Amino acid sequence: MAQAPHPYFAVWATDRADALERRTRVREEHRRRLRDAHECGVRVLHGGPTLEAQDQHMNGTLLIVQAATLQAVQQFIEGDPYVREGVYDSVVIRPWAWGLGRPPA
Repeated sequence: MAQAPHPYFAVWATDRADALERRTRVREEHRRRLRDAHECGVRVLHGGPTLEAQDQHMNGTLLIVQAATLQAVQQFIEGDPYVREGVYDSVVIRPWAWGLGRPPA
């Protein structure tokens, strides 16, 4: 199977336990960067915070990113305000094969 010219990646980030104040403080900067991701050579197709089941507080991030390489996604994430401010405890980036619900090209 040939690789797509612009593969997709799932980014799953989990916040540190004490990160809510930092997350809230830089959230607008983070969201601006996601909207302007093309300037970094990636395209964020879907994204949003993950939530605590009991109280719905933000506790992480899930992104679907389109990019030429895994390295491009890694560089983009490394420059994120949440990373810079120490919001995330962990970040996992995986190549992702979009199956159901894929938007039209």
